[in-house]
Amino acid sequence: MSKVLIVDDHPVIRMAMRVLLEKEGHTIVGETDNGVDALSLVKDLIPDLVVLDIGIPRLDGLEVISRISAFELPLKVLVLTGQSASLFAMRCMQAGASGFVCKQGGLAELISAVNAVVAGYNYFPSTAVRQTRRNSGQMDDQELIQRLSDREMAVLQYLANGYSNKEISEQMFISNKTVSTYKTRLLLKLNAHSLVDLIEFAKRNALV
Repeated sequence: MSKVLIVDDHPVIRMAMRVLLEKEGHTIVGETDNGVDALSLVKDLIPDLVVLDIGIPRLDGLEVISRISAFELPLKVLVLTGQSASLFAMRCMQAGASGFVCKQGGLAELISAVNAVVAGYNYFPSTAVRQTRRNSGQMDDQELIQRLSDREMAVLQYLANGYSNKEISEQMFISNKTVSTYKTRLLLKLNAHSLVDLIEFAKRNALV
């Protein structure tokens, strides 16, 4: 079966995935709780499949997916996350992921997704894809979110979680000045007037 790398910042979830996937005959070659180590392990271990939560520290999941895609290695990325499918499924697909599963979907769906992706198929919730396309022409919150770059999205989530500019710069390996630039872009793109507005926007759309 497949060699799998697990990336999730919750130890209990990593353990549950390990037990479940090993029971299905897969080999867990490594696991980590952050994006930076994930990239190192991908290059060192070259797994067949990376099961990744996009809400991880040190380097956000969407950036990790993009960088893994740039490696051009013979592996697949399956996103398993608690984030909203309607907001993140298409982003993950565009970044290079082969599948997207919500943690709320249960273990049975995870197994179905793993089997599909390992077999060479994509596994994305069709309802989320349709909703994203349907909303692409409307001036509502979802369209505003779709206009954000992956890094702008990451900064928004950090801000909504109470991170300071300095903490964000350390997490994303960018300068304080660059963080400030992203904040300015967020205010403009989301029609917000303050940090409080940005935080309310993020919470309203279940981004935190």
